[in-house]
Amino acid sequence: MLTEPLPTPYALTPDAPPATAPPSNLPGRPSALSLRRVAIDSYRENVAYLNRNCAVYRAEGFQALSKIEVRANGQHVLATLNVVDDDSIVACGEVGLSEDAFRHLGIPDGHAASVAQAEPPASMEALFRKIHGERLDKDDFHAIVQDIAGHHYSKIELTAFVVATNRGEMDREEVYFLTEAMVAAGRRLDWRESLVVDKHCIGGIPGNRTSMLVVPILAAYGILCPKTSSRAITSPAGTADTMEVLANVELPFEKLSDIVRTHRGCLAWGSSADLSPADDVLIAVERPLSLDSPAQMVASILSKKIAAGATHLVLDIPIGPTAKVRSMPDAQRLRRLFEYVAARMHLSLEVVITDGRQPVGQGVGPMLEARDVMRVLENDPRAPMDLRQKALRLAGRLIEADPDVRGGDGFAVARDILDSGRALTRMQAIIAAQGARPFDHNNPPLGALTLEVCAITDGVVTGIDNLQIARVARLAGAPKVQSAGVDLLHKLGDSVTQGAPLYRVHAAYPSDLDFASQLCRKSSGYTLGQAHEVPHVFVEF
Repeated sequence: MLTEPLPTPYALTPDAPPATAPPSNLPGRPSALSLRRVAIDSYRENVAYLNRNCAVYRAEGFQALSKIEVRANGQHVLATLNVVDDDSIVACGEVGLSEDAFRHLGIPDGHAASVAQAEPPASMEALFRKIHGERLDKDDFHAIVQDIAGHHYSKIELTAFVVATNRGEMDREEVYFLTEAMVAAGRRLDWRESLVVDKHCIGGIPGNRTSMLVVPILAAYGILCPKTSSRAITSPAGTADTMEVLANVELPFEKLSDIVRTHRGCLAWGSSADLSPADDVLIAVERPLSLDSPAQMVASILSKKIAAGATHLVLDIPIGPTAKVRSMPDAQRLRRLFEYVAARMHLSLEVVITDGRQPVGQGVGPMLEARDVMRVLENDPRAPMDLRQKALRLAGRLIEADPDVRGGDGFAVARDILDSGRALTRMQAIIAAQGARPFDHNNPPLGALTLEVCAITDGVVTGIDNLQIARVARLAGAPKVQSAGVDLLHKLGDSVTQGAPLYRVHAAYPSDLDFASQLCRKSSGYTLGQAHEVPHVFVEF
């Protein structure tokens, strides 16, 4: 397999000697500080810590939240400065680094280090122009993305970029420039095959774990399907979060490559393979802001797929009252944007518009969703039929990318692979290759603390709020707590009686269950009415 090696987002640049060495004997300025590892998870942000009484802090005129450069043993890292007043955290004569910054610098605790004011990123001028609503060109986006991937932006600057590209619609050529730049900033794989497929959903529908069924079906058929996924941004679980219940998803590139070559597929976290690394940095900002603009969505999804070497992609756009896309006109606009950028990037794309009126499957949360997936693979009578059917249809569309398969026959081929047990066998092989983790889907160790949310009247389920169910599951602890989530007991069109449980909330900690309970008391997320009030579904299968 060929790769195009490019600098990783954590690449360390050797020190370049200054033209004129700075004096090392300035009054009150020590020649070096001592590195100190500060056990703080700053979530994908490099943070440095200096004591307020440190002579270097005073001499250099640093201030909190300014960017500094920390150098040690020929390596350097850019970090956002925090100032501390507690000597037990960082003493005078020390420079502390957060877990992220310490790992990126790669120098042992206690090593001599120096600090200096950081130069602004070269792309800052372009960022300011985007903040003011100007249109950027190809070079501007490449400069910005390279600085993002190189961790030259602080969280504040990253937020400014995310908001600026979210506030006003970027034109479609700008979205193409952004996508192209995100691909160029990391490794790009070439599998040396004419047909490399992938499937992706734009998200927003809890429990929609079709990828974990599509991949083993396609791999069992023989089509190469290297599935790399992000972790959840605003949802209770992403594909990587759910697969992590069953197997290791943080795979080094060499191992991922071997697994795909051997088993024709994988289900891995894309960040560990250095594919579109700028996307992972941006996601760290988008998650707390709950932002997912069309431009960022297109660039994020397509850059990851193209970097992973996909030649053909089926894209799932669910539509429904509480989905990300609420109307058919909005879905068609988003489709056209995806199709434009994909065509410019020479990616064969097929967009399907699917039912987004309610969650897919029964479980919402990593362990519950893994349970559903394994039940479908085992043809268990308890398996959720909507998850099974949707996965078969998506897999069928990708199987039809094979020129030997006649259009319309893909569904039957996929169904035969699933019913025969070949998909289960292939999934078990992939799980073993990635590093299996113990999991009994017949008796999953769900969060022991439970809450049943019950119907307040008789009626038919006419609405399920995807956003509310997702919030409940997240407050219960998902995806960080794998055993937390929501187990749905009724779906659209079901008749229920007063007092009957609509869903069960699982949590591992009392505080999480209390948070979820408070939200459920405000709204269950279910609407009950008459059968004729169930919303119409728009699908294109």
